[in-house]
Amino acid sequence: MSFRKIDIDAYDEDVLLEGELCEPDPRDPTQVLSDAKQKQAAVRSTLAKGDIPGALGIALDSTPYGPNVEEAKNLTLQTVVSILNSTKSSEINNVVKALSQDAQDTLMKYLYKGMGMPGWGDVSGSVLLGWHEKLTEVAGTGCIVRVMTDRRTV
Repeated sequence: MSFRKIDIDAYDEDVLLEGELCEPDPRDPTQVLSDAKQKQAAVRSTLAKGDIPGALGIALDSTPYGPNVEEAKNLTLQTVVSILNSTKSSEINNVVKALSQDAQDTLMKYLYKGMGMPGWGDVSGSVLLGWHEKLTEVAGTGCIVRVMTDRRTV
């Protein structure tokens, strides 16, 4: 038996598994997906009324995280990006100020996820950078630190 085929982490009692880093989403993956689809419909109707802070609040509330919910994560990212793209740059400051600190942190997570996926869907780097600038002005650098250290990825 070759030593290269042995998983030494299986014998290490100090190994840290991804599932131990944060609590998984307690909802069933199919429920998470249906919730994401319902939120997307609610966001569309709220955007049609012109309520951008309300739409962003809906999209950032109880976001999917953890394993086995990739489709819901991508759907929520699509929803958030559509809100960001439909917002005028002069309105961004007021929208960001209307969010709670947790919502600001979650928005920053989605900004970084969008920046990490160039060419995906209708993600525009300039839009994401504009939102990042305004969000950092309002929330401060603490928002960036909280997002970088949080193990729950969106």
